[in-house]
Amino acid sequence: MRVALVNPPWSFDGSIYYGCRSPHLPLELGYTKALLEQAGHEVLLLDGHLLDLTMTQTAESVGAFEPDMTVLTTAPTYLFWRCAPPELRVPAEFLAALAGRGGRTVAVGPHGSATPGSTLRRLGVGCVIRGECEEVVLELANGHAPESLPAVSCRDGAGHVEAAVHATSFASHPALCWPDEWIARHHHHHHRFDREPDGPGAEVEASRGCPYDCSLTDFRDKYRRRDLVPLLEEIDGLIRQGVTYLYFVDEIFLPQKALLEALIARPVRFGVQTCIDLWKPELLELLGRAGCVSIEAGIESLAVEGQEQLASCRLDTEALAALLIKARRHVPFVQANLTGRVQDDPALVDYWRDRLQKSGVWANEPAPLYPYPSSPGYRALWGEPDDHAWERAHEHYLAALRDFSDIQDERLLPLSVLEESCSSPRWGRVMS
Repeated sequence: MRVALVNPPWSFDGSIYYGCRSPHLPLELGYTKALLEQAGHEVLLLDGHLLDLTMTQTAESVGAFEPDMTVLTTAPTYLFWRCAPPELRVPAEFLAALAGRGGRTVAVGPHGSATPGSTLRRLGVGCVIRGECEEVVLELANGHAPESLPAVSCRDGAGHVEAAVHATSFASHPALCWPDEWIARHHHHHHRFDREPDGPGAEVEASRGCPYDCSLTDFRDKYRRRDLVPLLEEIDGLIRQGVTYLYFVDEIFLPQKALLEALIARPVRFGVQTCIDLWKPELLELLGRAGCVSIEAGIESLAVEGQEQLASCRLDTEALAALLIKARRHVPFVQANLTGRVQDDPALVDYWRDRLQKSGVWANEPAPLYPYPSSPGYRALWGEPDDHAWERAHEHYLAALRDFSDIQDERLLPLSVLEESCSSPRWGRVMS
């Protein structure tokens, strides 16, 4: 089968999107391509964002390939599936430009994972995959009917068929190899602030999932660690291509002594996101020696009540501060990433931020959490997400947001306005 895997050229004007807007390697599509090619399928992997293509150029390239199936992601890479742009404007615009030339159309990403009916309605694709997509795309390419696969939602006469959320085996995923042109274009060093880029950057994945009740998503929550051999093979390939900085997209980069020791001998720097309470002081020292130059440490609540609700932190506020300050002795940039919670006393937040910043740890002004339809926060407000969950969450967030935080300063638009310009198949025929 001929399969096109597409990351569209993203734009975020008016969006609440909190993720980085620079291009990042589409890891989910890279793994999918490797699995498809191992099975003998012909694959076009196209990243319109990284290659700086227009929407028309992206669609024309896919049309010229004449695929039997086109797989389209609804969020900019696995790194940002858990804080995706709520609007589907960009995927809809790509499908409109493709104009039926893509064969069977399949949407992958957080939107279809959380709200398959809404995604089918808003995009008009033939089916959506719930959860991690690599192995499921392979099953579709191998000839399995969409309605026979547990993780695929597709249209029927009544609207759509619900599906289970899929988690891949992941541990044995092969080493990825990216085109030299892609790496040469990847100038961005994600979440790096100690120096200007001195060579290409890249994203890699050492583990997947989170052992805690994550505040943003209920998929990708089963923790798995990737085999070290293919991971290091992938990293060595990137170094040969000139990469000088890696960012681990893991939801939570847990201490792994063998990986850190292997990185000591490699000429590359890297950044991670983690929970600081899982690191012992001696492992923080090893993390620094291994080449870590950036830590984003999620601190979802300073109050005991908030920490107990999330069950994601084992230390009190003072102990957390001590570990963050300890990390800063070994790593040039450490961020305590605060999210706004009603339990947190503003005076405590101000004291804590001031103390950390005086010790060289950056602590942002807390931002209120967007109630993503896949999150516990959404369910606490409205229960299980339905086909209008994104609209409901978006309206609630805009109404609650009185001041912009220091991570977003542009005017935010309602979801209906963000999507109203789409000449999308959601208002017409349904693609096969």
